[in-house]
Amino acid sequence: MSDENAQFSGTMEVRERHKFDAAALEKYLKSHVEGFEGPLEVAQFKGGQSNPSYKLSTPNRKYVLRRKPPGKLLPSAHAVDREFRVISALANTDVPVPKVYCLCEDESVIGTMFYVMEFVDGDIEWDPALEGYSKANRVAVFDSMNTALAALHSVDYKAVGLETFGKPTDYLARQINRWTKQYKASETESIPAMDKLMEWLPDNIPPGDETAIVHGDYRLDNTVLDKESHRISAILDWELATLGHPLADFSYHCMTWRLEPELFRGLKGLDLPALGIPTEEQYVAAYCERTGREKIDHWDFYSAYNMFRLAAILQGIVGRVKDGTASNKNAADVAVRVKPLAIRGWEQAEKIIKGA
Repeated sequence: MSDENAQFSGTMEVRERHKFDAAALEKYLKSHVEGFEGPLEVAQFKGGQSNPSYKLSTPNRKYVLRRKPPGKLLPSAHAVDREFRVISALANTDVPVPKVYCLCEDESVIGTMFYVMEFVDGDIEWDPALEGYSKANRVAVFDSMNTALAALHSVDYKAVGLETFGKPTDYLARQINRWTKQYKASETESIPAMDKLMEWLPDNIPPGDETAIVHGDYRLDNTVLDKESHRISAILDWELATLGHPLADFSYHCMTWRLEPELFRGLKGLDLPALGIPTEEQYVAAYCERTGREKIDHWDFYSAYNMFRLAAILQGIVGRVKDGTASNKNAADVAVRVKPLAIRGWEQAEKIIKGA
């Protein structure tokens, strides 16, 4: 098991600042979840940097609770109601999602808004190299990840009732503006590469626009893998989902190939054919085939944008550590990754500038 798998997988006793009245929750679930029967046991999942997640165990069934964290929060962050909405909408599509049971907006029950969904049993892997997997099983995992994201981007968002889930245009411009503001709100040190990206990105957005449902944080560790087939049985952590540009979403996922393992769970530098893992080019080609594209233009821009975006997301975690609202006790470790990601993003931008 990798260090991160050991660190983030499984459950633990609920952290002191994330405790709530379990009896009040049990009473609520008896009234709002069909078939729910106590007694209820509560444990906290180790993983997750943003919204605290809990495993709810009863004699007959297991559930998962996702809630907003207590304390001071950034504007628009921790939108568990949006998570609930998109997972509900995708229930009858080809996108693998858990079944959801209820959304509680009444903060008097456990202190913050929450929703409850089914517990999907399976493996959650943090290391994309999939140590301990056979070559054939790695093939299955990566093929399944590609299939699931292509399926998401192929959903007719209007047909599933998500036409008001986000603005259907100018996603990249709005995202750059949003993450610039959130980065500045959480900034703890001056990073020149980040400053350059924030200035350069808005003026260099590629032409053309597309709209699809985007996950916003699609990574291996945000999926549950079936223990037998090793294919995805559920996609988790929909907090950043919205209507947006599918290529921005897909290229974020593909940063795995452009980052080293020690920087952010990457594959760069590994012998991918020996592992049974597709190259970036092969993975992009498979996605294009599944979504009816001939190719993807402006790939370096999308990469630079996503290096910036991930750096801003991680800086937000650093800010939450400072404010005392981070839900993961290992969140402070991400601080050292912000600057290298910003530098890598600016290097991608410079490739475009020099090639222009």
